Amino acid sequence: MHEPARHDPPPPSENPPIPDPAHATSREASGSQAPDVVFTADFASTRQWVAGRSWAYPGGGPTNPGDDKLDHLVPDDDYSRSGTFRARRRPDGRWNTGLLTTEGSEEGFVARTGDVLEARVRLPRALGAWPAIWTWRDGDQEIDVFEYHPDNPDLLELTNHVREAGHYYRHRSVRPGAWVDLRVEFGARSVVWWVNGARAFADRRGVGRRWHAYLIVNLSVCAGRYHPPPDPDTDAMEYEVASLVVRRPSDAELRG
Repeated sequence: MHEPARHDPPPPSENPPIPDPAHATSREASGSQAPDVVFTADFASTRQWVAGRSWAYPGGGPTNPGDDKLDHLVPDDDYSRSGTFRARRRPDGRWNTGLLTTEGSEEGFVARTGDVLEARVRLPRALGAWPAIWTWRDGDQEIDVFEYHPDNPDLLELTNHVREAGHYYRHRSVRPGAWVDLRVEFGARSVVWWVNGARAFADRRGVGRRWHAYLIVNLSVCAGRYHPPPDPDTDAMEYEVASLVVRRPSDAELRG
């Protein structure tokens, strides 16, 4: 994840959400067959996920201070395998943190152009928490399904780093401890985000026709450059991912 250099809270959203209770993409709205489910996350599965290691971190981890993180990635099941991603303070000032990625796993699942990712998450409450679902491959190909910082309690960060577009989405339904439903279509010409059934942002940049990338789900901890670090009396934090699925349209739909 690439955190922009900022200190003040970002401005309110200029594009109000468009209600979309049916979560319909353009293909679905036009009567096309709904995309097939090609991936259903089982966070306990060692075939699907690798824990505590990612090449999005220098050398595969365990630390990434250059990205303003106090993380020390750990493979312990308790930090990620239940779907509750945890972080706990270490004596050296860093935090043991949970991360899962499909990169390097036996199945090696990759999201592709046209895929639709859906997830249900419960946001953390503690200052310094930095949860995210994102994609990564070969030092790039990053799409942030979401990032969140409790110091901006009503704001989700939605970002396309492949073609550099992003949006700060504000809504009263976004708050520490809240459940949030997310949906992202990785379109060739536009990446489109939905939040709680409302269309939140279409970047009109897309990922291109040949894009593909691994999935990452994790909880990082802020070091304080862009967002406050944890309070001194906070020793643990967590957020929950109740579900994550990826749907894929047919080749015929993609050609169309």
